[in-house]
Amino acid sequence: MSDLFDEYPMLIFALESLLALFLLVFIVVWTSSGKKKAARANASEQQKQQKSQ
Repeated sequence: MSDLFDEYPMLIFALESLLALFLLVFIVVWTSSGKKKAARANASEQQKQQKSQ
């Protein structure tokens, strides 16, 4: 494995950048799904309050 990195030293940077890109996409998807769940919860609470009035 170290021979591979000795032969292609830029491979480490490419792997690191792919990992950083994956992490960025994961964080964006994770946070956007949380906002959608919170919006749905708020909407359902408002509907319950309107029905009870």
